[in-house]
Amino acid sequence: MSRGGGRIGRGSAAQPGSGARRPGSSGGAIGRPRPSGRGTGATAGSASALWDRPALARGLDGTQVEGRQAVRELLMAGHRKVRVVMMADGTDESAILTEIEQLATEARVPIRRMHRDQIDAQARTEAPQGVIAQAAELREADADELLETHADRPIPFILALDGLTDPRNLGALLRSADGAGVTGVLLPRHRAVHVTPAVAKSAAGAIEHLPLAIVSGLPSFLLKAKEKGVWVIGLDADSPITVFDLAHMSDQPVIVVVGAEGDGLSRLVRQRCDVIAAIPLRGRLASLNASVAGAVALFELGRHRQPAPLS
Repeated sequence: MSRGGGRIGRGSAAQPGSGARRPGSSGGAIGRPRPSGRGTGATAGSASALWDRPALARGLDGTQVEGRQAVRELLMAGHRKVRVVMMADGTDESAILTEIEQLATEARVPIRRMHRDQIDAQARTEAPQGVIAQAAELREADADELLETHADRPIPFILALDGLTDPRNLGALLRSADGAGVTGVLLPRHRAVHVTPAVAKSAAGAIEHLPLAIVSGLPSFLLKAKEKGVWVIGLDADSPITVFDLAHMSDQPVIVVVGAEGDGLSRLVRQRCDVIAAIPLRGRLASLNASVAGAVALFELGRHRQPAPLS
């Protein structure tokens, strides 16, 4: 990601604790006093309840899922109704295609056999791998509920995307977020990509497991999150603080914000961040792709946190 001051990557490595203060302290780059309590969620709901919301206008989409891994995870998760699975005739035999057929049969999902040319004509990605599913739209998670800490859910570890428009970047980030233990994802309602078939395929099934919430205004939501005691970390190449200096936040609720391709963090979102962190680079190139930078940051922060329980 590159722009003047908006790249994610190079930046001088800071010594741990330089500029960044531990939660509850004052001064420094992230020294804003925090509320004494972040809420324990006495009215706790289960993790699966985050999906129990109707789809809204300009919603997530995700109605067409292409690719073997993505379709298998769609059927295995069972979070939404699958209307049909289309499979190409004459496809090479493989364990995953057999599993898809078995899962669809068990779920009483119609299987439609089609010529490969028909599959390719139906596809909205370049390589559907001989299988396409059509399903109900993804249900939006409740953004406010993602901020809550309940007894049966881990401390919030949230990914927020600030104007990301490349479907493959979004899909790759969602796949990395699932692997790193992220507990929810925030997407802007406007001027950002949602779950297109390309996103679903690149995410390789992560969309079926990650709670995804849409917010009308990311800066205002980040401000609300901060008032609830959630730390906001933005990624930018020019910060003297690096993602490797943030281990002290391992027991805190956090939102990690990845900016748009080329433009980085928007002005208002940057202003809402408690800390801006870079990924130190040792090569000749000055920046990383948005999805790669986000993955590095998420796994670095995630390795210090308690793993999220599998649902």
